[in-house]
Amino acid sequence: MNNILSNMPPVVKNLLLLNVVMFIISMLGEAQGVPMTRLLGGYVFNSPFFEPYQMVTHFFMHGGLFHIFFNMFALVIFGSVLEQVWGPKRFFIFYIATALGAFVLHQLVGYFEVRALEQEIIAMGYELYDVRDQMTENMRKGMISTQPIFRDYQLGIGVPVVGASGAVYGVLVAFAYLFPNTQLMLLFPPIPVKAKWLVLFLVGIALYNSFINNPGDNIAHLAHLGGAVVGFIIVLFWQKNTKKFY
Repeated sequence: MNNILSNMPPVVKNLLLLNVVMFIISMLGEAQGVPMTRLLGGYVFNSPFFEPYQMVTHFFMHGGLFHIFFNMFALVIFGSVLEQVWGPKRFFIFYIATALGAFVLHQLVGYFEVRALEQEIIAMGYELYDVRDQMTENMRKGMISTQPIFRDYQLGIGVPVVGASGAVYGVLVAFAYLFPNTQLMLLFPPIPVKAKWLVLFLVGIALYNSFINNPGDNIAHLAHLGGAVVGFIIVLFWQKNTKKFY
């Protein structure tokens, strides 16, 4: 284990360790009844649960073992290459910028969706503050409203986004831009594919899922897309006078 960590570039190694430590702390906290996800996850800007520090803390939180495994796997594999190319300082700036960009895009869309629901609730003759207080109390009790508009409003203000996926999508896009023809071996199924086609496929899936309404989907596809867009803009600017690698 020490040999593996010692061979990683410093920023990737520290990000990996920090994410793992936060995951363990959050799991232990939740087991003891401490609402770690509610405290550190990222809420829409007009949610009563939103706190400015969540813009950073949310991307060190994860929703489960598979979530953190695949994010950290991609960070180590692709982020290590980028850090070796750019150096620690530039890679760290890139990672934080894509994580924040992903959050802002996702939460801005959520903000306007919540605002539209609030206007509809007011038009129905309800007092918004009373409804918000009731929905907040429901969330604290683990209850979900049965009336569709109140359920949507409750979920809009009460479900946080967590994870480093936005930053990871930025890392994937940057890698594909710099090393477009690098052959990667998929895990499932085990077939080779060029980096540019794999990342285009993943971004296309995120784009598609951002515009369809799937009630059972709890993945923040807009955050993935936001990280990819910000990552592409940054790497395009940084590499405009530099040749791609192969």
